[in-house]
Amino acid sequence: MTHETLSAALLRQHPLPMPDEGSKDERGSALVLGGSASVPGAALLAGVAALRAGAGKLKIATVGSVAAGMGLAMPEAMVIGLPETPEGGVDWPRASERLRKVAKGCDALLVGPGLMEDGPTAALAVELLGVLPSASFILDAAAVCGLAAHASAVRRHKGQLVITPHAGEMAQLLDRSREAVEADPLAAALAAADLLQAVVVMKGARTWIVDPQGTRWLYEGGGVGLATSGSGDALAGIVVGLLARGVTPVAAALWGVFLHGEAGKRLAAAVGPVGFLARELSGEVPGLMRETAA
Repeated sequence: MTHETLSAALLRQHPLPMPDEGSKDERGSALVLGGSASVPGAALLAGVAALRAGAGKLKIATVGSVAAGMGLAMPEAMVIGLPETPEGGVDWPRASERLRKVAKGCDALLVGPGLMEDGPTAALAVELLGVLPSASFILDAAAVCGLAAHASAVRRHKGQLVITPHAGEMAQLLDRSREAVEADPLAAALAAADLLQAVVVMKGARTWIVDPQGTRWLYEGGGVGLATSGSGDALAGIVVGLLARGVTPVAAALWGVFLHGEAGKRLAAAVGPVGFLARELSGEVPGLMRETAA
């Protein structure tokens, strides 16, 4: 099967919904579950990106020790502090019931950026999938690595889920070496899409997007500057913002990868090929959405 090249022209075949009225509820509610005492900024980067992608409302659920600071850094969001382990991660057994309540009414959830423990994070993500049958999900980072143990449960939610692993996370998901994934990232993406019946964004210098039917798209832009700390958090945030707006998982993945990559291109031209920051990517997104849709 051949692939399609991801481009602005292709994205115009998947137009983004535009609200008819001014209500923020029309653009949906996104929840970002992420962050830890040592990596609090991951959830912040993702949350900013979600709003820049057009989500109407945002909640961020993170460890209690950083919640107040998160609220000051992100005044646009409702911030929920969660019970915390001595190591600075989320205490999942104590946090589960509260998360169920917080997630109710959300249209899209992102689980993973900055979270610490792979197994418990994946289990929590699968639990939320089960209690929110109408919501769309994107799983990233720690939420991806342990998903194979829950594959049968995840498959029941076909059509709702996007995952965005890099090579190391994909290697853990598929129980392969990182070298094997890097040697054939498309094969890894196809295997993961089949295993989980999810849309897979296989991140790398060349990014593959694969759906559960095996359709594949390739994005080769962006540049080396995107290989920087926090870049993946920004990408995941863009995707959850689009999902909150009602964009399908396939279209949200395609738009998200393109907007993220083109933002990197713009910053490379303005700042330099390396040295721009992940926090700067989101600011390019609204203008890119307008121009790409034109």
